[in-house]
Amino acid sequence: MEMNGEERIAASRDVVWAALNDPEILRQCIPGCQSLEMTSDNEMSATVKLKVGPVSATFKGAVTLENINPPESYTISGEGKGGIAGFAKGGADVVLREDGADTILSYDVKAQVGGKIAQLGSRLIDSTSKKLAGQFFTSFGEVVGSSG
Repeated sequence: MEMNGEERIAASRDVVWAALNDPEILRQCIPGCQSLEMTSDNEMSATVKLKVGPVSATFKGAVTLENINPPESYTISGEGKGGIAGFAKGGADVVLREDGADTILSYDVKAQVGGKIAQLGSRLIDSTSKKLAGQFFTSFGEVVGSSG
């Protein structure tokens, strides 16, 4: 599953970059996120509760930041296990560019799921993933844009 898009955020690139590296802001913006904690300079542990069609699961996993190029870009990748529901793993290349006083955040996401959740069919998984990504970036834009 792949998706990409852009979000205009009413904040400077430095403010957006700091927010992308702030576990508390990310926790607020990730749909279903119950906890997100830094475990090292570039790793976080996460617990996220999601519902995909009839399957509801709590995923526990690790998130890693790689290819870090402040304040322009990084790759965020993660893998979560949801017990009997299966697993999800993937990553996103995130790029920030200045546009006047605003910042354009562009993302390119690749993800895959396995186990029971994968049996729901790719259309349901893709539409749910796009909805969740949209919720994250809209929420992130609102939180960061209001604080900047």
